[in-house]
Order: sequence, then structure tokens, then C-alpha cells
Amino acid sequence: MGEHDKAKRGIPPKEDFSSWYASIVEIGDLVDKRYPIKGMDVWRPYGWKAMKLIDGITHSEMERTNHEEVNFPLLIPEDLLDKENKLVAKLKAAREAGIDPSEMRFDEEVEGFKKEVYWVKNAGENELDVPMFLRPTSETAMYTIFPLWIRSHTDLPLKTYQIVNTFRYETKQTRSFIRVREIHFFEAHTAHVDEECASAQIKEDLEIVNNIMSDLCLPVIISKRPVWDTFPGAWYTIAIDVIMPNGRTLQVASCHHYRD
Repeated sequence: MGEHDKAKRGIPPKEDFSSWYASIVEIGDLVDKRYPIKGMDVWRPYGWKAMKLIDGITHSEMERTNHEEVNFPLLIPEDLLDKENKLVAKLKAAREAGIDPSEMRFDEEVEGFKKEVYWVKNAGENELDVPMFLRPTSETAMYTIFPLWIRSHTDLPLKTYQIVNTFRYETKQTRSFIRVREIHFFEAHTAHVDEECASAQIKEDLEIVNNIMSDLCLPVIISKRPVWDTFPGAWYTIAIDVIMPNGRTLQVASCHHYRD
């Protein structure tokens, strides 16, 4: 498209990234932002078709590396969140202190995801005994079931993934695809027999990400995050940032090593 054609369609220059990006999303008919809940966009046919093609690349990589697809419930009971918050806080404190988590005593209460989730507290006219929330991510739900699936070392490695919608109460200014409250979300979760196999999985994860980003022609930076920017509860995080047209970076994927 020539500069004259762009001007006719009202496309701002790419140097003004915020305006350019908003215009491209709208002109490309990717999503409709006029749905009456902020940060929850309606996928339009062309946008959804593009997303399904990207999902297809992801599915192919997962099948190539022997991951099995699962689909966990959207709702998670509150007591699991409380349990996770306590564990995450203990792991985070142990990591920052450089000691084994089993050596720590921990009594402090933490909020964790509580301020970011959407709550369900009634079913019809009945108040629920245990409130539930919409998943912001699925560690809590999946790791509750994993011990039921893993009965001995012969059940390992366990390599699962799912592509689902997740929900986070994003309080900052929303922006289609970049910062939304309903997220089209890919997550893979694995369990391994020992440290060597777990670390090999991280290496494979980065290979998968590289393949996907290469297929999508996205320039990326892969880096191990400092302790302050490590995912809560993880021993370390390796994140993948795409380089945007304005020179800034945007995190598009991450790998977390949880140890035990």
C-alpha cells in the first residue's frame, strides 16, 4: 500500500505507535472493542481466522514434542487459591533468600492473584459455601489433579497443554491483544522424573517458542529474568519479548522452572 493509499484510509505513521496500532486493529477488522465490558473484545471473522491459524502452528509444535491436549474447568474454588498463595509466598521467599523451601517456616498471609480475579459467589439465588473465581492462569487447577494422574515414575514425563480463555481484572488502560481482561491463552504444564529431564524440557520449550516466532516472522529477545521479575513461585523464569515497531519490547511468552 502506497503512502497516498494509507493517508486516504487514515492510517497514522508507525512512529506514532499507539495511534498506528489502534488503527491497524480497527481497519483490519480483527476485533470489535464496542462490547459493553471494557477489555473484553469480540473477535471478528478475519481476526479469529488469523488466531486459529496461529493456534494451528502451536498445536503442530505440541504434537511434534509429544504434549497431550487437555481442557480444564474455567472455575476454581477459593480454597485452592488460598493454598496456592501460601505456597507461592514460601517459594518466593526461599528463592530470594537462596535456601531450600523445606527449610523455611512461613506464617505470612499474601494476596497473590486475589485482587486480579473475577469472583463467582452466587449460583442462582443461592450463596455458594465456597466462592469460585475465573482462572487467571491454570497452575492451581491443574496441579491439584496432577498427583492423581502421577502414581509412579512410569507416569512421567507428564506433558500437557491447553488453549483456553483466562480472565484478569486489568486495572490499567486496556489495548486490544496487548492488555485485555479476557485473554486467549496458551499454557503447557509438565512434570518430570528428575532435574535433568525438567531442564531439558525448558530447553525444548525455548526451541518451540523459537519455531513459532520464526513462523510468525517476529523478532524476539529471549532472556532469563532477574529475581524481582521472576514469576511468583517459580525458581527462575525465561521470558520471550518481541521487538515492537517503536523500539519497545512486549512479552509474548515465558517459561517457568518450578523445581519441586
